[in-house]
Amino acid sequence: MHKETLKVSGMSCGHCVSAIEGSVGELDGVKLVKVKLDDGSVDVEFDSSKVSLAQIKETIDEEGYDIAD
Repeated sequence: MHKETLKVSGMSCGHCVSAIEGSVGELDGVKLVKVKLDDGSVDVEFDSSKVSLAQIKETIDEEGYDIAD
């Protein structure tokens, strides 16, 4: 399992948490998604043989949030 913490801007409420955790959590290979509104981050644990970090970032972007590089 691979673990990453992504800095994500634009998150401000419970809907943001639900949108990101729901969409990223549906990706095959994602084991854990945890949004932290207080510091604007998303912790994700995933199987890199099934899903790439780029796919996870793209999914967050499609929900309307910006990821800092």
